[in-house]
Amino acid sequence: MQETKEAPENNGAMQFDVNKLTRPNIQKLVPYSSARDEFSGEAKVFLDANENSLGSPLPKWYNRYPDPHQNKVKQSISKIKSIAAQHIFLGNGSDECIDLLYRCFCNPGKDNVIICPPTYGMYEVSANINDIEVRKAPLLDDFQLDLVHLENLADENTKIIWICSPNNPTGNSFYRQDIETVLNNFNGLVVIDEAYINFSRQQSFIKELAEYPNLVVMQTFSKAWGLAGLRLGMAFASVDIMEILNRVKPPYNINQATQELALKALEEVGQVNDMIRELVNMRNALTEVFESIPTVEKVYPSDANFILVKIKDARKVYEFLLTKGIVVRDRSNVKLCNDCLRITIGTEKENTDLVDALAEWVNGK
Repeated sequence: MQETKEAPENNGAMQFDVNKLTRPNIQKLVPYSSARDEFSGEAKVFLDANENSLGSPLPKWYNRYPDPHQNKVKQSISKIKSIAAQHIFLGNGSDECIDLLYRCFCNPGKDNVIICPPTYGMYEVSANINDIEVRKAPLLDDFQLDLVHLENLADENTKIIWICSPNNPTGNSFYRQDIETVLNNFNGLVVIDEAYINFSRQQSFIKELAEYPNLVVMQTFSKAWGLAGLRLGMAFASVDIMEILNRVKPPYNINQATQELALKALEEVGQVNDMIRELVNMRNALTEVFESIPTVEKVYPSDANFILVKIKDARKVYEFLLTKGIVVRDRSNVKLCNDCLRITIGTEKENTDLVDALAEWVNGK
């Protein structure tokens, strides 16, 4: 449900200058120029990239390098998202987008970023790989942002605040006004990871890019689109931020097969919307069933395609489910998620098998 937005009192983001945030070596970087970058227009004979001109064991077009700019895919996404293609970046999964943001904007051994645990683990892993200090502002007990803690942690070397909304593993969306407060008062990048936004009633922040020059929004084809195997992530940001990301990315980071399959999938928006509705309905139904199970202490509200369930002896339940061939995610050792299992919404049969297994666990105790 869209909330009415109040005018920000302190629009600090308006003074944001991405050039001051960018690492000096990246500002000076001359990007690799691929063979396909050096001409414009259409061509019939390609003798510029040392490809195998005789073809390949696969369909003939796979002997050619893919479009380094993924123009057709971006144009298709542009129509669906109602945002100009120059604001779209495609990565080899969202994980590549995360890594590139570190490499472009964070100086190793000097800068820091802020995460809000419990949250998606790759923000911290990628920071560690890039030798970037991670500061933590844990969520409040209601799984909302702790704005005071965030403000106290940030300093002149804080380059990125990572916000996952709807959040993983808690499943909830953060209050929109809290995110706006961060955007208005932080002069670094605010990255909102909307991997699960399609399962939520919350409005995406994509339409706010013009208002917040420090905003980066990430989405993915892995969840609602059902294309986790393709490894295709999306980032949306200002043209200035896009220029820097494109300067640093590998020239052919999205392969030909992924681009072709993504284009086919993007023609099936209706089917995707049907799957989203079905998954949300099953999420709601599964929530009701779990709430009736005696050993379940709480099912947290979810805006994602999973639910977080607080259940007695969570680790033992997890191990019992494994004996039944059912794999869920044990989050019982994660801060604020004591005795919690994160459970993806499966097919109707998979959900039934899960409920039957839990009934067996309860009756056997």
